[in-house]
Amino acid sequence: MDATSESVYLTVLAEPDSTVADLGLRLDLNEDDVRAALDCLQRLSLLRPSRESPGALCPVSPEIALEALVKHQEAELVRQQNQIAESRAAIAVLAAEYAITRHASGDVLERLADIDAVRERSVQLARDARHEFLSLMPIGAQSAESMTASRSADRQMLERGVDVRALCLDTIDRDPATSGYARRLTRLGARVRTVPVLPIRMIIVDREVAMVPVDSEHTALGAVLVRGAGMVVAMRTLFDLLWERGRDFGAPRARDRHGLTGQERELLRFLYEGHTDEVVARKLGISTRTCRRITADLMNRLGARSRFQAGAQAAERGWFHYPVPETDVCVDAPSS
Repeated sequence: MDATSESVYLTVLAEPDSTVADLGLRLDLNEDDVRAALDCLQRLSLLRPSRESPGALCPVSPEIALEALVKHQEAELVRQQNQIAESRAAIAVLAAEYAITRHASGDVLERLADIDAVRERSVQLARDARHEFLSLMPIGAQSAESMTASRSADRQMLERGVDVRALCLDTIDRDPATSGYARRLTRLGARVRTVPVLPIRMIIVDREVAMVPVDSEHTALGAVLVRGAGMVVAMRTLFDLLWERGRDFGAPRARDRHGLTGQERELLRFLYEGHTDEVVARKLGISTRTCRRITADLMNRLGARSRFQAGAQAAERGWFHYPVPETDVCVDAPSS
């Protein structure tokens, strides 16, 4: 709040019946400056429209006003922290993609030609792990072959005291086989968390080696084994950022103050970005039919007439980046 807005607020506190003209005379301000200050005070929930006198403004009590200011500042701080986290995640993704596509010697990059080679090397990495084995799994249901191939290696790692952590999609609980596998891992001592969406499939072992797909949209094309401290650290940074945002497997899904789950918020973001139902469903690990059902429900809740309008309204309301704290006073346009 600037000095002019503060002066207007203090004057209205002392003389609640002041008009725009009165405030201008008392504070030696022109009408535009007074109205700009009133706009600012209403945005900060320090003034509200009078219920008794339409067209007039009433000051909010200092105690409530202070609480509103603190909540406003907290929301801004959370927004900035989320922007920083998203920037770091974007940098980590770019670094990972650069590591995959750059020309390097066989000591740094090793190409795995097909899915069988990927599975074989995944088991080998698990058997060689000494300290930690981290994985991002951006698909809802895991294949039976993949789970069978890794079951013995997972148990052996945990018996050796390796820190095993897996980050999966929220939708794994819809597949009995995959959710059962996650429960077995957890019982053995692994840690499993879920998030609404993941950017890439990835395995990181002992901060020394990472495995990522050649094409994240077509994992059957094989993968690349990446070595080198700088590149692996970038991928580990991405994992850490996503892990902090995850919820423990089996924990109830929380809804924000708008009544949205994390999955619904990400779906709205994808709609705003113009993705098709098929692409959105693949990214969230759900069927196209389920995607369309959730989309229809969100459009109805928002009163939107199109998929893009639903995403645009969510973006306009600030639903994508951070939760907006509750306030005690509603804000309307300034009175004339």
